[in-house]
Amino acid sequence: MNKELAKRFYSDMYKIRRFEQEVFEFYKTGQMAGLAHLYIGEEAVAAGACAAIEARDYIASTHRGHGHLVARGADMGRMMAEILGKETGYSKGKGGSMHIADVAGLHSLGANGIVGAGIPIAAGSALVSKIKGDKHVTLCFFGDGAANEGTFHESINMAAAWDLPVVYVIENNLYGITVDSRRVTKEHDLAKRAIGYGIPGYTIDGNDVETVYKTMQKAVKHAREGKGPSIVECKTYRHHGHNGSDPGTYRPPEEVEAWKARDPLILFRDKGYLTEKERKEIEDKVEQEVQAACKFAAESPYPEASELMDDIFCD
Repeated sequence: MNKELAKRFYSDMYKIRRFEQEVFEFYKTGQMAGLAHLYIGEEAVAAGACAAIEARDYIASTHRGHGHLVARGADMGRMMAEILGKETGYSKGKGGSMHIADVAGLHSLGANGIVGAGIPIAAGSALVSKIKGDKHVTLCFFGDGAANEGTFHESINMAAAWDLPVVYVIENNLYGITVDSRRVTKEHDLAKRAIGYGIPGYTIDGNDVETVYKTMQKAVKHAREGKGPSIVECKTYRHHGHNGSDPGTYRPPEEVEAWKARDPLILFRDKGYLTEKERKEIEDKVEQEVQAACKFAAESPYPEASELMDDIFCD
């Protein structure tokens, strides 16, 4: 672990944490339409995975997608503006929290409110890369709930059969809304499903950013060399309920506390890669960036009503 990478990991994770905390504040004060699906507790997955890919690569995200975009280097001001429905947002305020996308800039194929919908999109992206021979890799993030959708089997089966350059990242936070995934799946290590497709599968500690990064490096290299897809299952946990209005009382309190004790930021801090002074410098810089993003979003105008039908249909 070199110092530069350590600083990136901590900065990305802390940035995601603070961004999501401010999103929740906007949500609680009624300034945000729709629901806030917070990424707090899962920061190591996005930070480690996005550090393992290059600017030319693509990502497909989920309804809980803010963390992926922050780790990808998105402009937090434009992100927050989109979440608040402002015209300065990535989708001019028309996508909201669950549909932020930036294909041309970030190579983000979009967050997606439909569970499992990003899985076939990622397969399509990887198919284009294979046809063009451009060596791009696509990362596809989704949760344990999406792993039980039909799109999971259909897409990964096709990607495996055609050796497409895609890495499927399961963010297994144990709950699909209120359903404990361990009650509705016989095998709790979901990456073992890779055996049936004849591709590599890894089940790892998703709260350890270093482990995520190293595993993703291996999977991305495999894909870029034309050897096909992999499944990387990251065991993690959301600190909040499914969304901002969900108290999460279906989860045992002792389970919640045990996972919070394994907070990704605490685990990384305890590794000792950064001094207290270095962490404080990162936190102060991130705080300035997050506050500037919130100010930009709050002061941005809403779209004009006359623009309601713009950008919806293409001639």
